[in-house]
Amino acid sequence: MPVISYAPDAGVWLLSTPRTSYALRTDTTGAPCHLAWGPRLTLEEAQELAAPQAPPASSFEGRSPVGEELPVDGGARYGTPSLQVRFADGTRAFEWQPAGHRVHEPAPGCQELALEFSDRHYPLTVTLHYRVHADSDVIERWTRLRNTGNDPLVLLRADSAAWTLPSREDYRLSHVTGQWSAESQLRREQLPFGETVLTSRRGITSHHANPWVMLDAGDATEEHGQVWSAALAWSGGWRVTVQRTPDGRACFTGGAGHDGASLTLGPGEQFLTPVHAGLHSEGGFGAASRAWHAYTLAHVLPHPDETQPVLYNSWEATGFDVDEAGQKALAARAAKLGVELYVMDDGWFGGRRSERAGLGDWTASRDRFPEGLSPLVAEVHRLGMRFGLWVEPEMVNPDSDLYREQPDWVLHFPHRTRTELRSQLVLNFARRDVAEWAYGWLTRLVGEHGIDFLKWDMNRAFSEAGWPERHGDADQVGTAYVRNLYEVIDRLRADHPALRIETCSGGGGRVDLGILSRTDQAWTSDNTDASDRVAIQHGYSQIYPARTMAAWVTDVPNQLTGRSVPLRFRFHVAMAGVLGIGGDLTRWSDAELAEGAELVAEYKRVRPLVQHGVMHRPRGPVDDGPAAVQYTSPDRSEALLLVWQRGPRHGSPRTPLRLAGLDPRARYRDTRTGTVHSANVLTGYGILPELPPGDWASTAVHLIRVP
Repeated sequence: MPVISYAPDAGVWLLSTPRTSYALRTDTTGAPCHLAWGPRLTLEEAQELAAPQAPPASSFEGRSPVGEELPVDGGARYGTPSLQVRFADGTRAFEWQPAGHRVHEPAPGCQELALEFSDRHYPLTVTLHYRVHADSDVIERWTRLRNTGNDPLVLLRADSAAWTLPSREDYRLSHVTGQWSAESQLRREQLPFGETVLTSRRGITSHHANPWVMLDAGDATEEHGQVWSAALAWSGGWRVTVQRTPDGRACFTGGAGHDGASLTLGPGEQFLTPVHAGLHSEGGFGAASRAWHAYTLAHVLPHPDETQPVLYNSWEATGFDVDEAGQKALAARAAKLGVELYVMDDGWFGGRRSERAGLGDWTASRDRFPEGLSPLVAEVHRLGMRFGLWVEPEMVNPDSDLYREQPDWVLHFPHRTRTELRSQLVLNFARRDVAEWAYGWLTRLVGEHGIDFLKWDMNRAFSEAGWPERHGDADQVGTAYVRNLYEVIDRLRADHPALRIETCSGGGGRVDLGILSRTDQAWTSDNTDASDRVAIQHGYSQIYPARTMAAWVTDVPNQLTGRSVPLRFRFHVAMAGVLGIGGDLTRWSDAELAEGAELVAEYKRVRPLVQHGVMHRPRGPVDDGPAAVQYTSPDRSEALLLVWQRGPRHGSPRTPLRLAGLDPRARYRDTRTGTVHSANVLTGYGILPELPPGDWASTAVHLIRVP
């Protein structure tokens, strides 16, 4: 059971997880200050760290910018503020006044600490929340701000939490960057002195960065070393600022919204930040990833124990050329492959014949579906598959009946151009009437047609993100938009408990712990090139589990890269996540269909390992050697090793792949060759997997413990 303990004489709080401790105290000024985040401590040991803060080295330094649980704007503080507020009389400084605390158990197996503060003069209360779980070292933090006065005040910045690291001689920052079709590119680089800002100004989580960071002392490897990390559960604009000070300290703060927003809190109103979850782990980047995966499966996903079906998606086969007969033909071929979920993509509704028209008119096109969607849904169900549908509820084409009827429903500013991207404008989900409209047609669509699955897409970033009818509340749009989006999805799922949803935003533009708490999987990238996907999936796996990572097998030459790789290689790469197929099955040869069916069946045999197992990365992406990922069952009775080699280089050494997480006393049999291996040999000395000669070689090694 997690333990939250308190030493009242020292004012020290200690949060204990299964393997780590987090300690804080209230200092002599009333401010909540960080003490420790790392290996386990007793309460007595934590108190040893509660010595008074050292005075500044000189009068020029002011208060240390590192060490407060939520650094505020005020006093002699010159670091990055997590909380900036402007009161009615223009005052911007905040002064902490402790107002009490609460410890309770919101659910079995977890405890929550709430530290309550008020400003010493102005009517603002700040409550810092901490939650720990019995089965995880992840600590969830968030902040609640309430205006208790009679006048409005303005939040200029309201982060969820700030995190402080122990002093180290050096620090390294790990994060991901990218762009559309090249998401989740892992970067590891020395943390520079000063401030490093990671952000999304696009209104969505974004393809270009993701709201998580990992820090280490520069000495961590995949399997060794201490790592501190945190991830923000928010699906709109966000900012994480990492700071390294000249005195050898490091910290970071993160929350919703990028810079420049002003959120007004009226009398009695409150603002609740999203969760910012943090983790300290031993065992390198691999252990950090495994801890995040376990946390996501146990405490984020709505149905983590389910096994995700093999799906087929019609997009690359048909584009916008969608009709009932063509979809039925594709569905029949998909069923023969062993597909379990058939998803019809864009082009089924309104006047949708290209990306230029029809978004917003969510009724099946009568010329393409004369009797609506019901006959197609019934046929897919008859074939033994579930039926899924692509939707993009947050978008509208100017060439649509909806826009002609409701032109002011989109994000816009008066007297400013309404910028179109992909011939689309963004509907203002911050408006209750827009959110109600979206919920209404979605729940009718799902209920009337028996839809089992929605691919929920969002294909462009915000621009002109204003709300003219609300005038000064334009800065509220980003927050209200995301909260209403969450509410629409939550209501839809409550109406239809069997419905499953994939989050998509032009690929991986909306993947975060917030959206994953109400969806079932994520479309990782629009780039389905198997070679590129190895790196994309490597970066994705740093935080998010394979159970959420949708991966397709598509045709060659690849539509984006023009690259051709063997069907088996494409399957083996996609088998590292939730397997999907997106090629034009009407053009597959009999041999390809037979090989595809064989590989689908192989995936079904091992997918419990992929979707519910423990992941190790024996070797990351490399150009001339094998890259590999391993999944092991929780009871260590089975393991799967997926290996991909883009192209061998003559004369390069063949280095064995050392496995991990096996039962050290056991022996394991290769189900394909029958060879029996000792676990100690596999982990201590490694295995040289048999790969076909030449370029684009791959294999799947399935090991089962010998009784």
